[in-house]
Amino acid sequence: MKKSFLTEDWTVVLFGFIIIGVALVGVKIPSPSFGWETTSDLTEKVITAGNLVKLGQIFVFTYIIAVLAAGVLGKSVSGTLKGFPIVFVLTSLALILAGNAFLKNWNLEAVIFSLSIGLVLSNFFTLPTWLTESLSTELFVKIGLILLGTSVIFGDILKAGSLGLIQALVVVISVWYFAFWISKKMGIDEEFAIMISSAVSICGVSAAIATSGAIKGDSKKLSYVISIVLITAIPMIIFLPFIAQALGLSQAVTGAWLGGTIDTTGAVIASGTMVGEEALKISTIVKFSQNVLLGFAAFAISIYWTVTNNQSATVQEAKPTGAVIWERFPKFVLGFIAASVLFSFLISPETIDKVKGGFKALQGLWFALAFTSIGLETKFSDLFSKEGKKPLYAFLFAQLFNVFVTLAVAYFLFS
Repeated sequence: MKKSFLTEDWTVVLFGFIIIGVALVGVKIPSPSFGWETTSDLTEKVITAGNLVKLGQIFVFTYIIAVLAAGVLGKSVSGTLKGFPIVFVLTSLALILAGNAFLKNWNLEAVIFSLSIGLVLSNFFTLPTWLTESLSTELFVKIGLILLGTSVIFGDILKAGSLGLIQALVVVISVWYFAFWISKKMGIDEEFAIMISSAVSICGVSAAIATSGAIKGDSKKLSYVISIVLITAIPMIIFLPFIAQALGLSQAVTGAWLGGTIDTTGAVIASGTMVGEEALKISTIVKFSQNVLLGFAAFAISIYWTVTNNQSATVQEAKPTGAVIWERFPKFVLGFIAASVLFSFLISPETIDKVKGGFKALQGLWFALAFTSIGLETKFSDLFSKEGKKPLYAFLFAQLFNVFVTLAVAYFLFS
């Protein structure tokens, strides 16, 4: 592993705006067609020379971005060169499946198929190490989020973000303390309990990593919590949108519920996509409002951990500076807001009309690539080891509490 030039979040912002810049200077982003109903449609509309050329062009474009980003991050460039084409082919298969009219009527989006394909391969076959090490889930989903920012009006951020921050404060505090309490009741050690509580209440993987860094946590425990977050997100992506529909919730309330309940940003995007455009935007903004609290949470936890676990620490060591907040703050949120400001106030409507189709197609592709990667790196067997059952049960109890609390708050604020 080479030394990285930038953190992952700043790399996402850099390449997200490179993509935006390329489109704004006049380079047309191809939009391959994946819609079909019958076998003849498939061969006449999707598997055609012209459409395959478009798919090849979009592959080259995303391939270059993925390889360059791997180089900037200090990841294995050779692994990405070999692994990305495989992820792209599997994702293209998922996009074609999702393009079927019958499956579309069931609201089965491409991310569900890409996730399923990845899970089948990872759980029934032994994948080569170079492939699993080349996966860049967070990078893919965050680039998609930067592109999503181009379609979100800044006024939506101010309105939904302010309500989302109120929701985030109520949910994060109540769910964190419930998760910590139930973990301790089940005999889980404090270090493990803190990681679980942060993951289930704030923003999943990112919160687990930030918390682990704040308390210098055990890497095996961190890996286990990440596995729980990723695997438990799968049924939530599939079932929560259908539950919201059965309850007759509006898209705004549904989006707020999904954004506040589902732990990972990518999973929020997947579930929001299944509901509709408004739900996708609201769920993303609400999740970002929750992500903003990550730096403050890591700051508070680091103080608590230093004071309670190192009584001989100096005053300076026990009081981390505000730099901890900035270090843990998810910088890609700034890229999302910047893209929204750019397209809300500075880009002409004519230019937006020219580029929005390409951005939407590319945004969906990056999300699908991310979920293929999640499937490929997730193993169900990791959850059911003898020593892993208590943390799993604690996480599930806390997540159930989270579902009901967030639904009540979302309904009160967004209905």
